Amino acid sequence: MSLSSRIIDLNADLGEGVGDDEAMLTVVTSANVACGFHAGTPAELLATCSAAVAAGVRIGAQVSYPDRAGFGRRFMDMTTSDLIADITYQIGALEAIAHSVGATVDYVKPHGALYNTIVHHEQQADAVVTAVAELGHSLALMGLPGAVVIRRAEDAGLPVILEAFADRAYRGDGTLVPRTEAGAVLTDSDEIARRVVGLVTENQLTAIDGTTISIAAQSICLHGDTPGAVGHARAVRAALDDAGITVAAS
Repeated sequence: MSLSSRIIDLNADLGEGVGDDEAMLTVVTSANVACGFHAGTPAELLATCSAAVAAGVRIGAQVSYPDRAGFGRRFMDMTTSDLIADITYQIGALEAIAHSVGATVDYVKPHGALYNTIVHHEQQADAVVTAVAELGHSLALMGLPGAVVIRRAEDAGLPVILEAFADRAYRGDGTLVPRTEAGAVLTDSDEIARRVVGLVTENQLTAIDGTTISIAAQSICLHGDTPGAVGHARAVRAALDDAGITVAAS
């Protein structure tokens, strides 16, 4: 495939009440909108969905553990029924808000600790997939390539969106380096931009241990709540444009 025919989606976590959502919406093509369980108020979610519509950006539900105090970044040992109910509730709330501004919710992306947990935790992965599937099979599930939740979603007949991270370090096994470890978050815009172009064109990146890992992604996450986030995002978008890579929702 020639570089000019490559297409990549750029997504960001928005509606959390942190970061510059307005600026990020000029760069990304998909918005992972918080659903209120880890961050975001109804008014913030409504404003974010309205702004996404105005910018022509696709909306996804950013579901989380019920953990506002920890910003959804702490593991919670939840029963299957409770997790299914919480995921269903969050998606339903955002769907109503999106509908009120003439939009739809097109995919679901778990947030924070829940996202990382369902890479390997079968019970919670099954709960997330069940919740999404029971709402119909039109919602896609966004997640890490090779994750248990992605395999379960595919088995359930759900569309999936494979994701990679622009500013997060990876282990040699393709999982993310925990934020509690040194070097987990990249901070240099030029380095991040080069890394993303290499990822899109070669399906490879360098892990924190120096090994080269293969990652085939349809969407790249640009975090909106880290220092310099907008600068990182703009550098990535400019580098992709310079490389002749089309940025569009997948």
